[in-house]
Amino acid sequence: MARRLDFCDAPEAPAPNSLVPSVNVVVVNDAGDILMICRTDNDNWAVPGGAIDLGESLPQAAVRETLEETGITGLVGTYTDPRHVILYTGNGEPRQEFSTVLTGRAVVGEPTLSDESREVRWVPRDEIGSLTMDRSMRLRIRHYLAGTADGPYIG
Repeated sequence: MARRLDFCDAPEAPAPNSLVPSVNVVVVNDAGDILMICRTDNDNWAVPGGAIDLGESLPQAAVRETLEETGITGLVGTYTDPRHVILYTGNGEPRQEFSTVLTGRAVVGEPTLSDESREVRWVPRDEIGSLTMDRSMRLRIRHYLAGTADGPYIG
């Protein structure tokens, strides 16, 4: 199975050869829980997301990637750290991080597994710290939980 390997400030990281715009969505329910997946490619927890396809807008990609009908309600931030390299072992492609994180609200549907997730569930905010995840995902969720009173994170 192809794996996803994340490197940050790592001398052994491969030099990135592409920059692929992607989107993540922090989807919340009425209780304030966050929709999270346990990824099949690295066993880390994350909010739904993925690459933006050609011909697709940011909101269209967000809805498609969450596999839910959501109302996009705000911007958490943009994450373009050149020190964060993601290696996809299936094709050997090393990418530089480039993600926009939006917020959304669940409208219809139930969390459902896909070939990209081994578990999908609503996670109460006080349990998020105990989940295994990459530092970049933890940063995105921390920014969401802190709010955007000073504007979205741009980094």
